[in-house]
Amino acid sequence: VFQWAAEHLPGSLQKPLLSRDFVRSFVRQEIKSHREKGRTGEPEDFIDFYLDQIEKTKNVPNSTFDEDNMVQSVFDLFLGGSETTATTLRWALLYMLIYPDIQEKVQKELDTVLSPSHLICYEDRKKLPYTYAVIHEILRFSSIILITIPREAVKDTTILGYHIPKGTLIMANIDSTLFDPAYWETPHQFNPGHFLDKDGNFVTREAFLAFSAGHRICPGETMAKMEFFIIFCSLLQKFKFTVPEGVKKINTDFIFGSTMKPHPYKLCAIPRWPSLFPSPKHHLA
Repeated sequence: VFQWAAEHLPGSLQKPLLSRDFVRSFVRQEIKSHREKGRTGEPEDFIDFYLDQIEKTKNVPNSTFDEDNMVQSVFDLFLGGSETTATTLRWALLYMLIYPDIQEKVQKELDTVLSPSHLICYEDRKKLPYTYAVIHEILRFSSIILITIPREAVKDTTILGYHIPKGTLIMANIDSTLFDPAYWETPHQFNPGHFLDKDGNFVTREAFLAFSAGHRICPGETMAKMEFFIIFCSLLQKFKFTVPEGVKKINTDFIFGSTMKPHPYKLCAIPRWPSLFPSPKHHLA
């Protein structure tokens, strides 16, 4: 918001700027590498596709397809598609420590439906309704994004009797929808049943707005769900997660920031299929 101040004031403000510049430099190197490979017309990834669009629109007046916009777009995908997923995974493993019975049910479903050597893919979600419900409950209960980034009303409008003039900045409270007792049976309990019907089938919920809604819904929703599903299932397929000896209490408070992170914690990852792992126990921070 105060970019001039951030760039001119010394101290800790410089750290995020250095990190930003490092990522942008990395992206520009990747773009250069893609250009040298010359895969025009046969895109293999986002950068290839964007380079194609730059080429196709180079004679279009006021085209927004240029290298600077591409760098920022890749930067957004990198930031939004990695930090948020990593933070959610930290919450996920923390909940598996707190609710070992739920962890056991997920592993039982994985074992029943898939073989231990099966390589998890996103299509497997259709055969794993309980696991998929647990994943959605993790996304709901952790609520790592409390509010959306600011929006602007493009015209005068009225919502629930409140007049909102054109030009009004709006920040939606996502957290309130995920814990609204009018829509969730047990909003302040970790309950995968929120996403299961009476027959145990996965169901979506109208109030599940972890990725916002409408035209400005998070563009990374599908990618985030794919990443989270594959990594979470792969971890629980291979390991049983337990609380280390001597740990009496688990801190479930969050650290306030751009995303709501759990406090640092330790866990033990015990291989469920010892023949696949030579080491008897792995410790993760």
